Amino acid sequence: MTVKEQLKKLIVEELNLEEISPEDIEDDAPIFGEGLGLDSLDAVEIVVILEKHFGVQVKSLDEGREAFRSVNALAAYIEERMSK
Repeated sequence: MTVKEQLKKLIVEELNLEEISPEDIEDDAPIFGEGLGLDSLDAVEIVVILEKHFGVQVKSLDEGREAFRSVNALAAYIEERMSK
């Protein structure tokens, strides 16, 4: 399973998104707002998911804002930090 696939699965499971499956999440769709429709509380939960499942920490708001643009951006962020 790729990081992107694992990330989608975790977002659906950990955030209890009952009306969506991992396959329904578009790679380039915004995570917040019109994309998945997640909010700031969900952002906190995603930060916890990143630390718990990938050992990756979001160190600043600017870093997080960039990483949380889409699933593609978040997967790239995770992969970059895991390779260090």
